[in-house]
Amino acid sequence: MVGLVFVSHSARLAEGVLEFAGQMTQGAVRMAAAGGIDDPDAPIGTDAMKVLAAIDEVYSDEGVVILIDLGSALLSTEVALEFLDDERRPRVHLCPAPLVEGAVIAATEASGGSALEAVRKAAEELYG
Repeated sequence: MVGLVFVSHSARLAEGVLEFAGQMTQGAVRMAAAGGIDDPDAPIGTDAMKVLAAIDEVYSDEGVVILIDLGSALLSTEVALEFLDDERRPRVHLCPAPLVEGAVIAATEASGGSALEAVRKAAEELYG
């Protein structure tokens, strides 16, 4: 089954999206949150190593779809992808969908056993 990663500048937001999407799929989909940074004085931001750990947590040969909240989350995610080996990297896709709505649609699609491209496309075409 396709895994999902939710990347946000806020750990609480990423965990909330994970909770919401998980509620919709009753735990049927492997999902992980990668939010915030480990600085108690300034916790807002993204961390490529957290993104990489989240990818590793949900990875399967069926692939991983990553949804992000804002621009620099893209940069952290791209850095994380550089750390993936050449075999895994093609199976991990960024999805330019709204984080919350895209997460719910992607999770629902993945829970039905859809393939990587179908999961990504369903989230991307949410409003189209």
